[in-house]
This record gives sequence, structure tokens and C-alpha cells, in this order.
Amino acid sequence: MNFFDRLKNETEQARLGLYTAPIINKALTQEITLDEYVEFLTQAYHHVKHTTPLLMAVGARLPEQKEWLRNAVAEYIEEELGHQEWILNDIAACGVDKEAVRHSQPAPETELMVAYAYDTVQRVNPLGFFGMVHVLEGTSIATADSAAEGVQQALGLPNEAFSYLRSHGALDLEHVKFFEGLMNQIDDQQEQDLIIHCAKMVYRLYGDIFRSITKH
Repeated sequence: MNFFDRLKNETEQARLGLYTAPIINKALTQEITLDEYVEFLTQAYHHVKHTTPLLMAVGARLPEQKEWLRNAVAEYIEEELGHQEWILNDIAACGVDKEAVRHSQPAPETELMVAYAYDTVQRVNPLGFFGMVHVLEGTSIATADSAAEGVQQALGLPNEAFSYLRSHGALDLEHVKFFEGLMNQIDDQQEQDLIIHCAKMVYRLYGDIFRSITKH
């Protein structure tokens, strides 16, 4: 079995756990409120703004024999630059002050996921970050477009309020093929195990962010 398939198989239960978060079903069944959608975007802003700095930290810490992976990280950085601003613009299109969101504090659950990502990169092994990439890209492909449709139907928001969700549904399909090719070049068992462990942790932490949205 290639590593990408192993990664999918061994994290399947964790992935299903994330999908039990009520906010996902509320979006898909058009029962979501405006406050909940804005809260979802707010927490997305607070973790997406760290994607580029985290990728930079990963690239800086990869050893010379992983130069092929550093080149891929540079491509990711180019793709991800500025995505947090898309989210703020979506928030503005919902009638909310995006500058207030920019200067707000993340939810504790979001802060913990971001802290876990930095700790993995800086203290454990930068390769662990690819577990987080697997979760974030795979999750958005599976749900982004249909969730956007459900939210728009429920709330009557303009198309301008969905650039983050809609772009990630289509965009990340190509990303996942790219990611699959990268992961299938990781042949060290310990490195594979680490990426799987981090993916399981991030499914749990990301799920906690989703669950926090409906607690407010």
C-alpha cells in the first residue's frame, strides 16, 4: 500500500469524528444562522492567517535531503498567500466589521490547534505539519461546495460572502493530487507514523473548533 492510501485508511475514524460536529449538518441542511456562519469564518481567519508562517517554518527546518519537499512547500506558500484576506472580505459581505474580526481573539479551540501546529514544526519534526495539510485540504473538498450552497440558501447572502468556501472546494482538488504525490515519496516508517499521528490530532482539534461554533 502506498503511503497516501495508508494515511487515508488509518485516519478514517478520526475524519468521521470531525463530521459529527453539529455545524456541518446545520450548514448542509440549511439550518445555520448568520451568527454561526460568521463565527465559522472568524475562526477560519484565525487559523488560516498562520498557514503561510507555518509553511515558512516547515521549509526552513527541512533537511537538505528533503530539498524536493522544500520546493513543494514554496509552491504551497505561493498558493496560500493572502487567503486570510479572502475570509475577512467574506465576513464584510455578511455585514460584519472585518477589522473588528482581524483584531479579535481566536476561540480557545482555535488557539490550541494553531499552537499544536507550531509546536509540531518547531519541537517535534516539520514533516508532521503535512498531517495538518491532509486534514484541512481533504475536509474542504468533501464539504466546502455543498456547505456554501446550504448556507447561501438558508441566509440569502451574496456570492461575495463565499469566496473562501467556494474557492477551497475546487482549488483543493488539485492540491490533493499534488499532496498525494508528495506523500507517496515519504518512505521512512517513522516519518509516515508521525504524519498519521499529527493528522489524527488535527482531526480532533479541528473538530473541536467546529463544535465550539454551536456552543456560543
